[in-house]
Amino acid sequence: MSIFEVEGRQYEVDEDGFLQEPDKWSDAVAKDFARTESIDQLTDGHWKVINYIRNYYLQFGIAPMVRKVCKETGYKLSEIYQLFPSGPAKGACKLAGLPKPTGCV
Repeated sequence: MSIFEVEGRQYEVDEDGFLQEPDKWSDAVAKDFARTESIDQLTDGHWKVINYIRNYYLQFGIAPMVRKVCKETGYKLSEIYQLFPSGPAKGACKLAGLPKPTGCV
């Protein structure tokens, strides 16, 4: 396990930089992790996707499939990639504080 540190705040992360304790997630965590994805500022669009993914995870215990994210947020896949250049699995799920997804997200 590794430690990711931003301005004195420390987070335990796995080898891919995903938060190891999802229950410690907050908006501040998402903002800190955005730096690792080269996202300077989280917009309303980012928050719409992050909050949807996070709420889905809390309800079902897994990350939603990308088709579901697109359908429920109203964004096309290309728009998701504009918001999260590393994609919905790596970027969006990381910022939402989820463990690294397995399979097709």
